[in-house]
Amino acid sequence: MALVTPFNDDSTIDFQGLEKLINFQIEGGVEYLVSLGTTGETATLSQEEKKAVWEFTANVVDKRVPLVAGIGGNSTNNIIRDLQSFSAEGYDAVLSVSPYYNKPNQEGIYLHYKAIAESSPLPVILYNVPGRTGSNISAETTLRLAHDFNNIIGTKEASGNFEQFSFILKDKPENFLLISGDDPVALPMIAMGAAGVISVVANACPAIFSRMIRFCLEERFKEAQPLHLQLVQLIRLLFIDGSPGGVKSALNCLDICSKTVRLPLTGVSEDTFKKIQHEMEKLR
Repeated sequence: MALVTPFNDDSTIDFQGLEKLINFQIEGGVEYLVSLGTTGETATLSQEEKKAVWEFTANVVDKRVPLVAGIGGNSTNNIIRDLQSFSAEGYDAVLSVSPYYNKPNQEGIYLHYKAIAESSPLPVILYNVPGRTGSNISAETTLRLAHDFNNIIGTKEASGNFEQFSFILKDKPENFLLISGDDPVALPMIAMGAAGVISVVANACPAIFSRMIRFCLEERFKEAQPLHLQLVQLIRLLFIDGSPGGVKSALNCLDICSKTVRLPLTGVSEDTFKKIQHEMEKLR
């Protein structure tokens, strides 16, 4: 599950809210957490803030569940420096998003992750999200990385391309993980052979979503389906005005943290917030 970074009304980090959120996730049955992925508004945090969040998160989790750190960007050298200064205590893997904005070709993406794999103190999970990065990690590049580097252990796939998923599943190493990066398609991806999901909606509904995913992993899809359908409207609302504004609104309904996001993001509209409130009440 990809943790949000709670902020106080003045946009400083709300560590009390973060502690409440972490415990809410673990008590809800989430099996691992991602600190400072896209949902954590990582791009708006200073290096000092990132280090503080990582350290605080590891201390609160206290090895109760596996923990993944989001360390990515569009400068390979900067990422390597971040990895070298990263305190891996309490963490089990690194999630690294494909370079954004500069739109490298497939060889550039391969060499980028090669450098990360050779520098990382922890196993690496690729993160393919073309809608945010402007480029796709092809199935061929994913498989090349998976076969060439034993410490590249999986990919978070948010391309929405089921043909690509199929080719990854067909030719991947046995222990390489295909992980859904999109809540709405987690069920069909697991039906195909994906190992799970890194979720946004689970911030607000950890128990329901975790139960649905476990049913899927046990191939109990008839039991998973109604839980999936129960969540689809909320999932849609969480993204309609941008993420993580939507899921922070849902967490606000639970009195876990404020709705505050950092610019250039803005919160959801009043109309969307009322609809999120309504869905959260139904789920309760």
